[in-house]
Amino acid sequence: MKNKLNFLVISVLSVALLSGCKKALDLQPYTSVAVDVAFSNSDKCLTSLYGVYDAAQSGDYFGAVRGYPFGAANIEQGDCRGEDVINIAAFYQITYQATYNATYANGEGHWNSLYALINKANVCIDGFRGAGSRGAIPAATALQFEAECRFLRAFAHHELMIHWARPYRDGNGTQVGVPYRDFAVNVPSTVDQVRNLPRAVSDTVYRRMLRDLDFAETNMAAVTTGNARTVRATKAAAIALKMRLHMHMGNWAAVKTEGVKLVPGTVNPLAPTSVVSPIGSWALTAAPDGPFANNSSSESIFSVRNDALDNTGVNGALPAMLGAANLGARGLVAISPILWNNTGWRCDDLRRTLLYVGGTNANGGASFFTNKYRDYVGRSDFAPQVRYAEVLLMQAEAEARLATGVSQPAIDLLNTVRNRALPTPATMQYLATNFADRIALIRAILLERRIEFLCEGKRWADISRLSQETDFTTGGIPAKAVNGAQGLAMYGCGLPYTPGQAGIPYGDYRFIWPIPATEIIQNPIVSQNPGY
Repeated sequence: MKNKLNFLVISVLSVALLSGCKKALDLQPYTSVAVDVAFSNSDKCLTSLYGVYDAAQSGDYFGAVRGYPFGAANIEQGDCRGEDVINIAAFYQITYQATYNATYANGEGHWNSLYALINKANVCIDGFRGAGSRGAIPAATALQFEAECRFLRAFAHHELMIHWARPYRDGNGTQVGVPYRDFAVNVPSTVDQVRNLPRAVSDTVYRRMLRDLDFAETNMAAVTTGNARTVRATKAAAIALKMRLHMHMGNWAAVKTEGVKLVPGTVNPLAPTSVVSPIGSWALTAAPDGPFANNSSSESIFSVRNDALDNTGVNGALPAMLGAANLGARGLVAISPILWNNTGWRCDDLRRTLLYVGGTNANGGASFFTNKYRDYVGRSDFAPQVRYAEVLLMQAEAEARLATGVSQPAIDLLNTVRNRALPTPATMQYLATNFADRIALIRAILLERRIEFLCEGKRWADISRLSQETDFTTGGIPAKAVNGAQGLAMYGCGLPYTPGQAGIPYGDYRFIWPIPATEIIQNPIVSQNPGY
């Protein structure tokens, strides 16, 4: 094992070293190189960095590839844990009902692939520091590469937090979180170290994520070119992720402070594409489907790359799971009438026709599906993680939260995103008189998030962070359409719809998932979540 632990996987097809030291780097020589070689020059350092991004795209799922953690799985799980999609088959129904135990395959695959990504990032951080100090790569390059790894490390820890820990605002950071691993597990001494690493409290995890992201913002490039503009993290991605973390912490002043870096001081809602980020020149596309027609669009701040040669497979890819069966997909996740019929979603909203289509589901019935992900054969659709539309809506929410009344800046930012989907925005956009108070405005912003990011995996994170606020949630996991509900007759703009599946109260132990049994066995100091 000692010899095997002296190797670092850098192949873009390899993922190794799962949670703790459960698996050694048991790979053939053509898929790995010695650590002293992996960081010996600029080309090899860059290849090692690409290996970390590859671990974000596809981790091991019991010998298969299912898009864990960020190639597809976080999007599919993030939506299926909420109410705005219908789980056509049992595979995603258990995601919603959380009928899991500590040996569940989905949880173990997700947890282990996240910590495998974290460990690859930590191994590379050490490697880049060493390469920079001995002059194998320029010092600035070493900092850049380390910054990208620290972004991915924070990104992975936050995914762990929203599924396996109670929200930050439940106890203001005092609830137990997850182990924060900021060291490489690659020699026997660090194996022992990880086996004695407890779950940190939420506040500690969030502070460490923010520390990583501060470093990332300082040392990452403001912009790159080509596909790298989207699939390699930049300053804007780090800032946007900080905005997310501060939202979960309820620190709205900090959200706004970060957002000012990416949002100009004045915006023209009637010219959405004119709103351009001061860092990176990110901007909305002219049409709502622009980010999906072009993987590297002007608003795709950070996505995880898939392509025809390296994708997450038919059992995990976004177009396969979320698309209609008659178009070549599996038809497993349909749009729910809960959102489709919502009276707050205008019937003439262009997103209804540009991004969704009626089709056949996995059971042979009819449903509405997204066509955000369109390559049903090559499965080359990138997995969108951060879009400029999200930055604008986060800033809108911060403005609305901080105001004592109805905030016009918040309305302007909300309209900027919403207007590009309206046929005649000048007569259809929101006015201050549309909102009775700031609470009504915040509710409109939250609804816009559900509409804009449907089938992009953001619903569960919002359910989690809003769970403590009675103004915006009933708490817990919302009621949902029954598993396999189908038929176009149940869809209709403004048509009343009653969910047939009861929600799960916040106090129920199933609100968060069980720590995988393999983690508890390997790291006995890690405590199990109550109820499992």
